[in-house]
Amino acid sequence: MKYAAQEVNHKAQNWLGALPDGWATKRLKYISTINDEALPETTDPDYEMLYVDIGSVDATEGIQKKEPMMFETAPSRARRVVQDGDTIVSTVRTYLRAVSPIRNPEQNLIVSTGFAVIRPKGIDPHYLAYSLRSSYFIETVVSRSVGVSYPATNPTDVSCIELPLPPLDEQQNIARFLDAKTAQIDALVAQKRQLIDKLREKRQALIARTVTRGLPPEAAKAAGLEPNPEMTDSGEDWIGAVPSTWCVVPLKRRARFVEGPGIMASDFMDEGVPLIRISGVQGKYASLNGANYLDPELVSERWAHFKTKIGDLLISGSASTGLCSEVDEATVGCVPYTGIIIIRAIKNRACNAFLRWYFQSDQFLSQVQLMKAGSTIQHFGPTHLARMTIALPLDVVEQEAIAAFLDKATSEVDSMTAAVEAAIDRLAEYRQALITSAVTGKIDVRELA
Repeated sequence: MKYAAQEVNHKAQNWLGALPDGWATKRLKYISTINDEALPETTDPDYEMLYVDIGSVDATEGIQKKEPMMFETAPSRARRVVQDGDTIVSTVRTYLRAVSPIRNPEQNLIVSTGFAVIRPKGIDPHYLAYSLRSSYFIETVVSRSVGVSYPATNPTDVSCIELPLPPLDEQQNIARFLDAKTAQIDALVAQKRQLIDKLREKRQALIARTVTRGLPPEAAKAAGLEPNPEMTDSGEDWIGAVPSTWCVVPLKRRARFVEGPGIMASDFMDEGVPLIRISGVQGKYASLNGANYLDPELVSERWAHFKTKIGDLLISGSASTGLCSEVDEATVGCVPYTGIIIIRAIKNRACNAFLRWYFQSDQFLSQVQLMKAGSTIQHFGPTHLARMTIALPLDVVEQEAIAAFLDKATSEVDSMTAAVEAAIDRLAEYRQALITSAVTGKIDVRELA
């Protein structure tokens, strides 16, 4: 067969360009069926299923999570039945590009009605699965979606998308080629993710060691501190030994804390004093991500004492992420929403910079878990902080030196992590480009396969 280009004379031409000689194009509905099976409403209420929602599917890696549940308590969208060889394509929130092949599924695997379940008919299922993950197909689905905050299309529109269709033997060659190449790429990605895990472990260990044992010898010398201080037992299992010049005291003796006020949605305005939400407590500095706004006069009357100051620390009341954000010029004078705790170091007893690192340490999270053990508390507040213990240098200057060291050392680790994450993104882009090129005939894979 001659592998020469031919023009595609239909609406898909702008997307597909020229196809190899001998290839055709067909609408998806002529080479598959869509949404063949669904659980009836008469299903046994005790039927146990493994449910896959839109948010459980990664654009590159497929299904990431299967949630066990009973039919009786399952959401009404948990209805689509799948089988081996199907491919699921999200028709809601299409910007997520949630597409995944179904291979050797559990008998009780059920997916959301937000997916179109594509079942191959007269086409190699593996080739079809790759075609449905090509940039050409996915971007066509996205372009046909309507709505801004919740863009969606429908299975009928999806079924009318034209796909390139090589002869069956070439479909199989392409699928084998892509199986091998994507497996190599996925292995590289897995290695890089392991490296990221190790870098994050290194970062966490660095924080834990430094906020309880002080600076490493060389850094201590550079800061004019004792490089090898005498250690003493802190008396707390989750802290361990600390330098003898440190103190182990209740946290409330070194900081003040207050939780953001309870504010109703009816108080929100289009502009005014920003109300910091949980989504704004995600990085080193707090942000106005997802912020609402309050009437300045109402803030002055009711919530003036909750307004943030430069250097304040903000932590989520869930205390589950170890994230502690600092207030800077961008968020000073704002009001934190309920569920966010404002923390201020007591002058001459502690510095906010040291406390920020303490709140990211395993020692802090260990105390949170100890308080949650055997308890029904989900929310974490000032009363819990008041019961906590902290180890820290008596000298605030040493606290500042430790914070400066961690700023620099973690920044180096973060830069390495970011470089590895960028490499993963490039591999994902290459993987997607490879799939698209193969299923649209831009690569002759016959001998490569």
